Amino acid sequence: MTATQDSINMEQTLKRLPLLRLFWLVLLFAVAPLASANIDTNDEFDDAPLADNLVLPDWFKVSFLDLQEDLDEALAAGKKGIIVYFGQKRCPYCKAHLENNWGQKDIQAYTRKHFDVIAIDIRSQNTVTDFDGKTYTEKEFAIAHKTNFTPSLIFYVKGGNRALKLRGYRPPYQFRAALEYVADGHYQREPFNIYMARAEAAFSYGKDTLNSHALFLPPPYALDRSRLPASRPLMVAFERINCHACDVLHAGPLSDPRINDLLGKMDVVQLDMRSDTPVITPAGQKTSGRQWAEELKLDYAPTLVFFDEQGREIIRIDSVVWFYRLRNVLNYITSGDYRNYPTFQAWRQHRKR
Repeated sequence: MTATQDSINMEQTLKRLPLLRLFWLVLLFAVAPLASANIDTNDEFDDAPLADNLVLPDWFKVSFLDLQEDLDEALAAGKKGIIVYFGQKRCPYCKAHLENNWGQKDIQAYTRKHFDVIAIDIRSQNTVTDFDGKTYTEKEFAIAHKTNFTPSLIFYVKGGNRALKLRGYRPPYQFRAALEYVADGHYQREPFNIYMARAEAAFSYGKDTLNSHALFLPPPYALDRSRLPASRPLMVAFERINCHACDVLHAGPLSDPRINDLLGKMDVVQLDMRSDTPVITPAGQKTSGRQWAEELKLDYAPTLVFFDEQGREIIRIDSVVWFYRLRNVLNYITSGDYRNYPTFQAWRQHRKR
């Protein structure tokens, strides 16, 4: 097949898809960010706390943290809504987001055109007024909205409705897609995981087989814990082929013996989130890897979902993750502290006292 034929076939594929602008953005930017931002490549990303405090962009809105007031002002200015940005002053993932996403002129311009950005410091005692009039400290507000990982972003639109929530750092092509998903109103028609799955079907990047790991349990995947509790927690790694981020996870954190020592204290399963591999879920439901991923509304690969001994979900990591964050999550689970602290962030803040 010639390059011209390839181009024609791709154009025909895109014409059959309703979200042309999104898909062109995905195709244009899927690979380039991987070369420019070491958090997305095989180069080791140091996700330990930063030595110096981050400085937020000067174009973020100066807010009294009354969200309804902020939303009203954004709508009056012709914008689609607001983005509530949850961050920390020494968060390396926040730095990556600010540099790799909002540090790009086109992403910043698109954001500013359609949204006002309101910053929440998850450790601050400043007062936030939610849409229902209830007040919190910024710290309490972050816990109430289960922002386990920073940066987290919640998109609010007319009526104070939440259009989308992103947990953790996402690479630029996904963040561009998220902005368009909300700004163009696609959230009114379909969930973000379906939207992204269609977009990512237009390209592939990475190995054409799933990565192996010594701790992954073999099939059959009978994970039911609803009738007879298991003796230890469970991690299900939802991955897919042609997934560069999956390759990075295995080459980085999952190759570290300190991570594997903690994983050895739980049951670990890998599922292809686009396959029809049979599985019985921790809740006892018969399904497939593909159907289960859709039911869980997974929009990022790899996603790591953790379950307790009774089959209840504890937490999920559905964003870029490296050693320091993954080790903390594994300690949170294997220590059993999740039973006393309902959110990872509450646990982290307790440990820092």
